[in-house]
Amino acid sequence: MIVYEVNLQIDSIAADEYGEWLGPHIEQILDIEGFHNAEWFVCDSEDDKVNWSIRYHLDNRESLENYQQNHAPALIKEGIDKFGKYLTSSRRVMHLR
Repeated sequence: MIVYEVNLQIDSIAADEYGEWLGPHIEQILDIEGFHNAEWFVCDSEDDKVNWSIRYHLDNRESLENYQQNHAPALIKEGIDKFGKYLTSSRRVMHLR
């Protein structure tokens, strides 16, 4: 089991619109082979930003590599093109011990 975590920091002015876009975006990712489910967390924030963390659960490393090579560039670009000036993100991969 692999957990692929995407951490998002969104300017509050764009958070509602980004949230409306993000739901279908997550569903689109879940349609990719090897993805099982996603959890959308709201993270505490000490500034005027909205912080979310999305955790995707995948079968294995190969499923993640398929996503990163064949799907991620276009999906990430779509979000950046629409919300890039309001958004910062980071990613990490975790393995179940």
